[in-house]
Amino acid sequence: MRILLTGSSGWLGRYLAPLLRAHGHAVVGLDVAPGADTDVVGSVADRALVERVFADHALDAVIHAGALHKPDIARFPTQAFVDVNVTGTLNLLQAATAAGVGAFVFTSTTSLMISQAIRDEAGDAAVWLDDASGPLAPRNIYGVTKLAAEGLCRIQAAEHGLPCVVLRTSRFFPEDDDTHAQPSGPNLKANELLHRRLTVEDAARAHLLALERAPALGFDSFIVSAPTPFARQDAAELKRDAAAVIARRFPLAADLYARHGWVLPSAIGRVYDSARSQSVLGLTYDTDFAALLAALEQGADLPFAHDPDYVSPRQRAGDS
Repeated sequence: MRILLTGSSGWLGRYLAPLLRAHGHAVVGLDVAPGADTDVVGSVADRALVERVFADHALDAVIHAGALHKPDIARFPTQAFVDVNVTGTLNLLQAATAAGVGAFVFTSTTSLMISQAIRDEAGDAAVWLDDASGPLAPRNIYGVTKLAAEGLCRIQAAEHGLPCVVLRTSRFFPEDDDTHAQPSGPNLKANELLHRRLTVEDAARAHLLALERAPALGFDSFIVSAPTPFARQDAAELKRDAAAVIARRFPLAADLYARHGWVLPSAIGRVYDSARSQSVLGLTYDTDFAALLAALEQGADLPFAHDPDYVSPRQRAGDS
């Protein structure tokens, strides 16, 4: 297939484009910043540009991974989020329908599932989030616009027959967290593999599978996050004493962490359940918390990327 990949210069794009090619697909990359896998430099918010890309290339499918993200809130006005995340998605959906493409995969985010109440973690138990969770009340413009874009995908599938699959990915960025300073660096990412993180490699493979399954699914939405070792009945104890729950599942975890000067989470306020991505999409995750502990025990490289100096291509382009 010939696939239009938006966000081709971004963190996900640099892994997804080669993966698509390795599976025999041709990739047309579109991004606001130049990159090795970007053929067209421009914004999805530019309707004329989007239409020109579809006119110039015989596209069979679209993977829409380009967006303004949560850290961009500090750099861009609200209108920019609406223009890129909502109008840009609509531009692509309508152009894809007009061109008769066979599949549309939209990169969404678990962030839109987090209301301010969930963010504050004021309850007595961890919030268990799966594909049926709702109603949704995103707490910022990033989440609001991504949820609106999901709605556009849903109605495009229902009203025009465009097969659309939405992937609500949890965290896979390589840089440090922009709101939490402790624990720092790799320790925080390791902890998040328990309940709210995946690797960029697993995220890329999820997109490939969604592309293949889209025609049969018509429309569907999936949480994509490393499989949690916890169960719903752990929710109260996770909030009260997460280390005790972890110790029962992974008796060696505390010692392995201590050897690296790391700390386990004392409380976990929410858990993403990605079971449907495994059962329906057939996604097998290469990296989970058990794989992380195995790497620590063997003295191997950590099974996820960490780059505190990472700057997105969009930000670099803006800074220059």
